[in-house]
Amino acid sequence: MASLSSWKEIPLGGLIKEPQSSRYNKTGSWRTERPVLEQDACIRCTLCWVYCPEPAILELPKPYTTKKGIKYNVTYEINYDYCKGCGICSQVCPTKAIKMVPEVS
Repeated sequence: MASLSSWKEIPLGGLIKEPQSSRYNKTGSWRTERPVLEQDACIRCTLCWVYCPEPAILELPKPYTTKKGIKYNVTYEINYDYCKGCGICSQVCPTKAIKMVPEVS
């Protein structure tokens, strides 16, 4: 192993050499449970989107009308390629529109 002769030769920390490279690290296979979002129960409060640590909750500009006739300009969907199944989204949802269900292969 080569030794460094000076502190000046130590590479900079926190340097992002390849931006957005984390997109290649799909972590969805780690789950044991997956969140399922019930669109009609969702009130679009954005809490799941804000608290998702990945972020695997997507806010999409797709209009949605509930069975009761309530119209929304956005739709929330879960990107299962990156969702680790932590369950934070289901815990913060005030209407319990997100349920955690066992992951099946």
